[in-house]
Amino acid sequence: MRGDKTRMLQRVSYSILLFFLLVLTALSQDTETNRAVEGIWLGTLKISGVELRLVFKVRTDSSGVPEAVLDSPDQGAKNIPVETVIVNGDSVRFLVTVVRGEYAGKFNVDRQGIHGEWRQAGMTLPLDLARVEKAPEMNRPQEPKPPFPYRVEDVMFRNEEDNITLAGTLTEPKEGSRFPAVVLVTGSGPQNRNEELMGHKPFLVLADYLTRRGIAVLRYDDRGVGKSGGSMRNATSEDFSRDAEAAWRYLRTRTEIDSSRIGIAGHSEGGMIAAMVAARNPGIGFIVMMAGTGVPGEQILLRQAALILEKSGLAPEAVALNTSIQKKLFEVLRSEQDTTIARQRLRKVYLDVISSTPDTLKRQLGLSENSIDVQVRQLMSPWMRFFLFYDPAEALKQVRCPVLVINGDRDLQVPPDLNLPAIGKALRDGGNTHFRIKRFPGLNHLFQHAETGLPGEYMKIEETFSEEAMRFIADWILNEIGRKSW
Repeated sequence: MRGDKTRMLQRVSYSILLFFLLVLTALSQDTETNRAVEGIWLGTLKISGVELRLVFKVRTDSSGVPEAVLDSPDQGAKNIPVETVIVNGDSVRFLVTVVRGEYAGKFNVDRQGIHGEWRQAGMTLPLDLARVEKAPEMNRPQEPKPPFPYRVEDVMFRNEEDNITLAGTLTEPKEGSRFPAVVLVTGSGPQNRNEELMGHKPFLVLADYLTRRGIAVLRYDDRGVGKSGGSMRNATSEDFSRDAEAAWRYLRTRTEIDSSRIGIAGHSEGGMIAAMVAARNPGIGFIVMMAGTGVPGEQILLRQAALILEKSGLAPEAVALNTSIQKKLFEVLRSEQDTTIARQRLRKVYLDVISSTPDTLKRQLGLSENSIDVQVRQLMSPWMRFFLFYDPAEALKQVRCPVLVINGDRDLQVPPDLNLPAIGKALRDGGNTHFRIKRFPGLNHLFQHAETGLPGEYMKIEETFSEEAMRFIADWILNEIGRKSW
């Protein structure tokens, strides 16, 4: 009996030992698998001619559980939290809920690479990751570093009409008073006071240059961005023009600034906004349109898309198809005011095209049923409807102050051939003869020296803003504000 009991205890002990060995083996395997994803992983997303690098930085904690953060260096974003890292055999998933993104892929044989896809906003894009020793760093030699040879002040001002408080930075020369001044207005999309995009801070660089030349500069966060209140959700260029006007009015309250020598300089859509504000405020000293628009957005977007697709190497039939799709979509927005019906008609345009287009063309143009809702939502935004059909010429004809219009000849987003003649004609038609139009050879939409002008180049170029262009702007402003004849 005692022997039976002993043998039973031995079997139980063996079973328990075997159980723990299996658990420990499994834990060891999980830890080993998790550690395989440790390190820095670099990949590049390609979206309509734009390349965006993504960097996943992964480590394991003391218990072997992996955790990660995501960098998007070309957008200036760092350490975005990755909420969940899942490693299962040769599969890995990163869930980045803060940006509603997800990456799923599989390790290659030597576990030095991952083949997979990035999913975000209804889109699924191929994304292969490679293990690298070091995350890429952006070299931006023009970005100014403190201490600065001028005063820097964080300011707040009110757009009383829309009940919004906006936040910005005012830079002024240290010596003197009665400074000339300029308000900087960003281009389309939510942007901070530095107009930060593609790893660059154009307005930080421009404000530094102008202030060193003796011009006070106010740059501010767009409504709903950074420290500014309000929301961009239902806002149009008309709304943004009231923000810019509020900035101009705020500068007029500063006793150290000459209220008769305050202008507005806008980039891209901001150039259009500068003209809108000047048209209704004769007290504005001058405006600078940096790659500003001179024709309705419908014409700009058609030409912009065709140029970018052509430069990206797409076949003529793909470019023609995209133009055809755009025209059909814009016609729906032009002719149908009922929101529900317009949304249904836009979806039908996409579905009809997808069902009748060869797979090769669909892949080239990124046509997918998964992205229809996102595309329709963007088209139905109040901003898009306004931008498509607003004619900047109407405001330009009413501008009486001096105007500087500059553009790069490699600008594919606001093409100079389309916009510069239209701006000049509108100003002349309105009787304004006090303007200068300058086209810079070799510069792109951001006023960088560029090879192709494609948006995908922006982040690869070290230069943020051509010094030649900044010098031209400063010289023109300082010359114009010295004139008394106008």
